[in-house]
Amino acid sequence: MAEQPLQKYESLADFAPDWLCTPGDSIADLLEERGWSQTDLATRTGFTKKHVHMLLQGKAPISEDTALKLERVLGSSARFWMSLETQYREQLLRHEAIGPLAQAADWLKELPLKDMLKYGWVDKMPDKAQQVYACLRYFGVATVAAWRAQYERPVAAYRAAEKLMRTPAAVSAWLRQGEREAEKLRCGEYSRERFEAALREIRAITLEPHPEKFLPELVTRCAHVGVAVVLAPAPKGCPVSGATRWLSAQKALIMLSVRGKTDDKLWFTFFHEAGHLLKHGKRLTFLDILGEDGLNPEEEAQANAFARDFLIAAANYRKFCEIGQFTEARIRDFARGEGVSPGIVVGRLQFDRYLGWDRLNKLKVTYRWNHEG
Repeated sequence: MAEQPLQKYESLADFAPDWLCTPGDSIADLLEERGWSQTDLATRTGFTKKHVHMLLQGKAPISEDTALKLERVLGSSARFWMSLETQYREQLLRHEAIGPLAQAADWLKELPLKDMLKYGWVDKMPDKAQQVYACLRYFGVATVAAWRAQYERPVAAYRAAEKLMRTPAAVSAWLRQGEREAEKLRCGEYSRERFEAALREIRAITLEPHPEKFLPELVTRCAHVGVAVVLAPAPKGCPVSGATRWLSAQKALIMLSVRGKTDDKLWFTFFHEAGHLLKHGKRLTFLDILGEDGLNPEEEAQANAFARDFLIAAANYRKFCEIGQFTEARIRDFARGEGVSPGIVVGRLQFDRYLGWDRLNKLKVTYRWNHEG
């Protein structure tokens, strides 16, 4: 049998804990292939028959000396046999550790597991113990108690309107996905000045109606200046529009929930979160829960004002509104002059009650996201 590269178990889905393949199985395959008995192997290696039997059963570990002897007798390298042994012991430890996790199965009921599976954040596992293990790995914690300390308690501090169904577990699952995706993004060091310059360039991207074109540019421009931008669907129980947090002193995260399916909502949310980065300290996480003013109404108002005036110059908007006559043609002309999409202007006019919420929505671009199928 040719020596094969060893499999790396990057996720629990790659590992079948209901059975364990011992190094002895590989030895037995070679003996069968060569027509050798256990006695033959004992004679060739100088091991006792009992020791050979224990090797085949996985009860005797493959030591460095054993690996070298197997290399000379069976042909595969000592490194191969040592690696098989290490992998088997790792499997065995994981198998023994998973069983007790069944006692934490009730934790799964707190999580938005259905959506986490739907969005591919975790793999579907064959039993609850393995599912708990997979979810712990998703959050990057060793125990449910550690999850509560790291994720549930901080999120629980945020208020939510009574009409909105919000659970800290759902919000924490969404935030964790932002962390995971941000880890994949190579970012430069954060620079306030360079970020402000990038935002002026990004403002022009609002004219692009296709996410597959503007998202890569948005992500790249922000990554260059130390800001990871992540879009992730919000699971049930997570009524958020966006979030801002500092992952390190030199790397920030802007996370968008893609709840706003129109261009006016998406871009306002993005620039609102950008306002938090520019105007507020590096200590806080800003979690924008729909229908709420957040932990600090003053800071939320500042972020709102930043997004509002960055997208549409205040003086120009005021003059535009003084004239009135909010026709499709005038809105298109004004948007063109401001260098933003007409949908952003419509959204602003609707918010300020110059237009009804049912007026001129055809000027907005409606996005369809990959997770929607």
